[in-house]
Amino acid sequence: MLWILLAVVALIVLSTFLLFRVHDLSHYDGGDWAVREVAPNPAHDEVMERIKDMGRASRGLKGKARLIALRNHLDSLGEGVEVKSEIRHNDQPRGEWVIAPGADTRRRVLYIHGGAWAAGSPRSHRAITDRFSQLANAAVFALDYRLMPEHRFMDGIRDCRQAYTWLLNHGPDGEEKAEFMVVAGDSAGGSHTLSLLAWIRDNGERQADAAVALSPSTDLTLTAPSNRENIRTDPLLGPVFGGLSKIPLPVLWWGTLAAFRISPTNPVASPLRGNLNDLPPTLIHASSTEMLLDNATRYAAKARAEGSPVQLHTWQNMVHVWHIFSPLLPEAEQAFEDIGEFLSQVEKQHA
Repeated sequence: MLWILLAVVALIVLSTFLLFRVHDLSHYDGGDWAVREVAPNPAHDEVMERIKDMGRASRGLKGKARLIALRNHLDSLGEGVEVKSEIRHNDQPRGEWVIAPGADTRRRVLYIHGGAWAAGSPRSHRAITDRFSQLANAAVFALDYRLMPEHRFMDGIRDCRQAYTWLLNHGPDGEEKAEFMVVAGDSAGGSHTLSLLAWIRDNGERQADAAVALSPSTDLTLTAPSNRENIRTDPLLGPVFGGLSKIPLPVLWWGTLAAFRISPTNPVASPLRGNLNDLPPTLIHASSTEMLLDNATRYAAKARAEGSPVQLHTWQNMVHVWHIFSPLLPEAEQAFEDIGEFLSQVEKQHA
């Protein structure tokens, strides 16, 4: 009986090794990334209260009820934002146009929201899409892609691809070619953003002129040090995902495969583990204290090593995707100014 048990264990270990083949990327750690210092501000305390409200909204609930409560709370964040842009709903692809006064609709931004692939919507991220339309002088299309668990992870990926190719030739007023294209997203949407760039390159589509990824997930293997080291300093992701640090990584990989129906080493789900050459100018933002910090630093370092123009700008002690707390947080406004400067630099280089 013991030999049978040992044989089963050996088979599981071998199959894990053969199936996932998680290559060590620790040589991309470190790097001389400048961190923007942040001065104490009363707005930070208000943000922390809003994050606690998110936890209270789903306290005591389980399963689908908990997920629905989280989704509703996220949407309420966006619905409480005073936007300057016109909002137009779109049925196919599903999403909403966010158009700042005077924006050039031949200039377009595909925005892919975050929310762990299971929550978030165009409504929840209006604080970001409204500012994007202003700073980019562009029509922003906030994609309402299909979410897990009602849909498969790859359904959301396909929605992103379809939306991008559609935006190349369609604006808010109908059929019209895009003159300037940006792909942007945060957290899980940042992962979709970076994955989409590689797909565009590999499938011969017109590449985006620029990309922006805010606190992106880049590696579902969870092997980066900050996934564990920054649990206590990440008030948003730490309470939700910190418990995963107690689970052996191979078990997490099998769990990811079961939930996502795709290997955590697949570049579609973990853009860091793909080919990062010949990508467009990309700006990544991250916080020095968030769990996904090393997702950002490793991606930027590897992309640079493979010849792609990727910049990483980090802020000190900010919450995950602090941009969504604009205009409350001064650092959110600083981040949007930084994005505007980046896009201006890209256009000057292409002029």
